Amino acid sequence: MVRLEHVGLRFGDRGETAVQAVADVSLEVPRGALTLVMGPSGSGKTTLLSLIGGLLAPTAGEVYVDGVALGQLSQPALTAFRLARIGFVFQTFRLLAALSVSENIELPLNLRGVRRPASRVRARELASQLGVSHRLDFRPRALSGGEQQRVALARALANDPVLLLADEPTGSLDSQAGQQIIELLHAAAREGKAVLVLSHDARLGEYADTIVRMQDGRIMGT
Repeated sequence: MVRLEHVGLRFGDRGETAVQAVADVSLEVPRGALTLVMGPSGSGKTTLLSLIGGLLAPTAGEVYVDGVALGQLSQPALTAFRLARIGFVFQTFRLLAALSVSENIELPLNLRGVRRPASRVRARELASQLGVSHRLDFRPRALSGGEQQRVALARALANDPVLLLADEPTGSLDSQAGQQIIELLHAAAREGKAVLVLSHDARLGEYADTIVRMQDGRIMGT
């Protein structure tokens, strides 16, 4: 599903000012499984996620998602691929304050040309599955942190992506809300998606099929 072949990313020119953020990483993230990446701050986890999600381009190696080499795509093609195939979940939710819950969930669909009422139907379906259907007409500021993260997850799932990338998805939540998000991510994996999660939350280890440990931009073990 996801395959990294000797991927590296260097910021800056060679020499004392150069920073090797990711170094010679080879990794596979299969469908139908939850892969957890753990490591201290500055270990390269978020950079790795950005490379897999096509948000950054490697300076060495290649990233393949669903059989497609991301480095071979033009920028417009990469943007379209990312919108259709990859869902993102962030620690800080990144919901648009001016939009309702329904409109936030519908946004990825609208960007792909799906119009109402079809996008509204999909938003209702996801909101029901994630337990926020009673919040569809509210603005994000009226929601709890746990509710906002469930809306963010619904938005990430709107286009039925093959790959779900989550960066510290429980980091801003209390223990109960965090547990709900963990179980929802686990369910997404069991439904056949490739799920990659970056986290310091030890509870995720109980649900992970594979745990990858990073340090200094390198994979230290699985």
